[in-house]
Amino acid sequence: MTTVEQQKTAGKKENLGRFLSHNPFSYALTMGFFYREKMRAIHRISPDLPFKEILEVGGGQGGLTALLYPQAQITNIDLDFKYANVPCNQQEKVRFICGDATNLPFENESFDAVTMFDVLEHIPDHQKAVSEALRVLKPKGFLLVSSPNENWKFPYYGVMKPICPPEAEVMAEWGHVRRGYTIEELTGLIGFPCQSSATFINPLTVLCHDVAFSRLSPLKRLFFCTALSPLTWVSYWLHKPESLGTETAYAWQKPV
Repeated sequence: MTTVEQQKTAGKKENLGRFLSHNPFSYALTMGFFYREKMRAIHRISPDLPFKEILEVGGGQGGLTALLYPQAQITNIDLDFKYANVPCNQQEKVRFICGDATNLPFENESFDAVTMFDVLEHIPDHQKAVSEALRVLKPKGFLLVSSPNENWKFPYYGVMKPICPPEAEVMAEWGHVRRGYTIEELTGLIGFPCQSSATFINPLTVLCHDVAFSRLSPLKRLFFCTALSPLTWVSYWLHKPESLGTETAYAWQKPV
C-alpha cells in the first residue's frame, strides 16, 4: 500500500465483523449479547472517515473507541486513575489521562471526533460536559453518543421482578444520576440536530439483557440466556435502527 493509500484509509472505522468479535464480555453470544447490540448500533451511526485524533470521554477500561477506529490516535479521559494500566489503555495508539469531563485539559478544536459512550447519564453537570466536548471538537467534527432512552426500565417486564434487583439499586451500582434521554432532551443539550441514530436492546432481546443482570446464579443466567438465544438472534437480525429499543446511539456533526 502506498503512502497516499495509507493516508486515505488511516482512521477509518473497523469492519463490522472484526469490531463485533472484540466484545469484551464473557459469553459474548449469550449473557454478553446486549453488548454486541450496543456495538452494532454504534458502528451503524459512526462515520467511515479518516479521523486522526479522537477523544474518548469516560472510556474507562472498555477501549471501545480504539476498537472502532483502530488506526486513529485515541485520548481516553476518565475520572478513575485505576484504568490507566488496563491493557486497552497501554496501546501505543492510546493515551490515557485522568481528568474531568466537565473541565477538559485540551485546546479548542483539538479533535476530529469525540465519543461519549454510556457516559452522559453518569455526569451530574451534563450540560457542562457537552459544552466541553463541543469546545474541543473541530468544526465539522463528529460527536458520537450512546445512552439509555425513554423506553429504558429495569426489569423491562414486571414478571421479571422476582429475579431482578430493584431499578434504583441497579442504577446506583452502575453510577447513574439519571435514567437516560429522549432525542429531544439530547438535542436540547447539544444545540443542533442529530445526524443519525440507531436503537438497540429491543422488547425481545431485552429478556436476555435482564436475565444477565438478574439475581440468578451465573450458571442459571447462562442457561436461560442460552435457551433464549434463538429468540434473541432472530430479533437481533430483524431489528432496524429506527425500531423500538431501550437504548440509542447517536451521531452529531458540529457546524462550521
